[in-house]
Amino acid sequence: MEWEEVLTVHVVIQDSVNLQNDLGDSVVMISFTGHATGEYFEGTVMSGGVDTQIIGAGGGRHSLSARYMLRGTDHAGQECDLYIENNGEIDPAVTDVLFRTTPRIITNSKALSFLNRALLVGEGLPSESGVEIRIYRAR
Repeated sequence: MEWEEVLTVHVVIQDSVNLQNDLGDSVVMISFTGHATGEYFEGTVMSGGVDTQIIGAGGGRHSLSARYMLRGTDHAGQECDLYIENNGEIDPAVTDVLFRTTPRIITNSKALSFLNRALLVGEGLPSESGVEIRIYRAR
């Protein structure tokens, strides 16, 4: 299968809150801002973006679920919004990226409506300001 990069989200981490649990799973919620770039869309992460990570007891399963909205302009020059739900797991055996995800995008852009039903994958890479999320679609 061939993959095309549709969007890169440049995440700037703001704050985090932690729930430490010596008897089981722990949770960290990370608020963030940032901006997105790409051939199809340019925009800004709106307030309220949060990544919730559940860290398994004893270093077990480590899942993440980020939800956020972007406001910007599509490749047709129209203002629009994108909602992204990005779910995945951090696998210590994977060394080429921080994590891989299965994103879902909902948009009100006619030009980007193909994203509403696209098969998407994402990967997280380290950056100076936090994390860079690259989202690809199957072609």
